Amino acid sequence: MASLASFDRKRGAGRPGIAGVDEAGRGPLCGPVVAGAVLLDAGFYGEAAWLRRLAGANDSKKLTAEKRAELRGRIGEMAAEGKLRAVWAEASVLEISAHNILGATRLAMARCIAQLAQGPLAGLFPAAGTEGELFGRTEERNVLVLVDGLPLRPFAWAHESVKGGDGKSLAIALASIVAKVERDRLLVELDARYPAYGFARHKGYGTPDHIEALRRLGPCPEHRELFVRGILAGEEPPPESQDEFSFE
Repeated sequence: MASLASFDRKRGAGRPGIAGVDEAGRGPLCGPVVAGAVLLDAGFYGEAAWLRRLAGANDSKKLTAEKRAELRGRIGEMAAEGKLRAVWAEASVLEISAHNILGATRLAMARCIAQLAQGPLAGLFPAAGTEGELFGRTEERNVLVLVDGLPLRPFAWAHESVKGGDGKSLAIALASIVAKVERDRLLVELDARYPAYGFARHKGYGTPDHIEALRRLGPCPEHRELFVRGILAGEEPPPESQDEFSFE
């Protein structure tokens, strides 16, 4: 936890704050891809009591479902208290089909940043204007946007990428927790609509019981057509669809 906060302090030195952005659900066979974003004011990192409330924050893949839920609750409480901003957004199955999974991920992330640019912390964005200008492209007075993974191209928002950022940056780690918990919640809701597929158990990933149900019943409207086409033809599910930590 201390090292994650230290990373942000060093990376964002001189900036008014850091916005961490991450996604959940790029690999599953169904459901939306969800992005989360958490904005921490530069002063947040100097509040030891606030940091203690988020003790244990890390890459969501390294946390139990219970710990993720606990931290998501604390993030929500601190957002309600005005100590941070936390938002999430999704890109639908139809948008995944239209833009491919990378394009849909960019879309969900852009929607998150657009939300952060509104509300009581809008004063942190002095370059507010069009989406491409909002965070500035060169001016260091603007909020630093850190995105987990590789640079997003094309992307309307100025940002820096951090490979493995959800295990390095506190802001990104918190965003990864928000994205994961919210996507899991959406899959539980989908399970109520399509109970035969077991979405609440496997969260849309390519488990054996999901593959069996998919081949036996055919896809539902929330299955990603390009992702399941080969499986329905008898092929094995791709490795990225079998993210075991999500089977909790």
